[in-house]
Amino acid sequence: MSTLTITIVQTRLHWEDKAANLAMLEEKILGVAGPTELVLLPEMFSTGFSMNPSRLAEGMDGETVRWMKAVAAKKKVILAGSVIIEEDGAYFNRLIWMLPNGKSGVYDKRHRFAYAGEDQEYTAGNKRLIASVKGWKINLQICYDLRFPVWARQHQASAGPEYDLLVYVANWPEKRQHAWKSLLTARAIENQCYVAGINRVGEDGNGIVYNGGSTVIDPLGETLYQKDGDEDLFTITLRKEELDEVRERFPFWRDADNFTIL
Repeated sequence: MSTLTITIVQTRLHWEDKAANLAMLEEKILGVAGPTELVLLPEMFSTGFSMNPSRLAEGMDGETVRWMKAVAAKKKVILAGSVIIEEDGAYFNRLIWMLPNGKSGVYDKRHRFAYAGEDQEYTAGNKRLIASVKGWKINLQICYDLRFPVWARQHQASAGPEYDLLVYVANWPEKRQHAWKSLLTARAIENQCYVAGINRVGEDGNGIVYNGGSTVIDPLGETLYQKDGDEDLFTITLRKEELDEVRERFPFWRDADNFTIL
């Protein structure tokens, strides 16, 4: 039976203080008890959800990416979360999928949160990242992407579902917590996959409050884990056999529409 063990880091973040955040997160990650294979961090985990990329952005050889390489290697895990990156004169809210051998994949946030001015500061991505590990396919997305189901929809229905786990790393405010929980559940049901939502807690430098609500949901929409309010470090093992059983018993994916995203 194929399994995947993931660890969710729900934490407060020090506003626009990379050194403090990286030190805090390293202590948490290295302190994870028991085996884990994938550690998931919130959106913009080294700074908080900041609209100051000109001051905070770094390149793919910068301190946060180097830190991810070092921690992933030391803990022997895959590490994933989003970082403010500058590339070719543009700024990106970029999710980095860091392997313990130092190789990485990237996903640039497609849907920028215009309500907070993110569309004015960051360039939109145009390509999804579906990573592979141990026979699992993992679709990696960021926060506001959650509101746009087409971007997460399983493609190639005739060939079977294209991914098994859908991940959202986020800074999702407490005021819209109901939407967070409802949309995560909907994405799991409609895509017949596991869903993991990773959110922060605490208050940011703009006075916005976050209540966590980090969640793991099974392909039938049942909640396997949810934590509101406080910091938490949670590890769970997902079982491919259970996912395959749901898809075989309820083969709704076969009836899905074929489409192309331009």
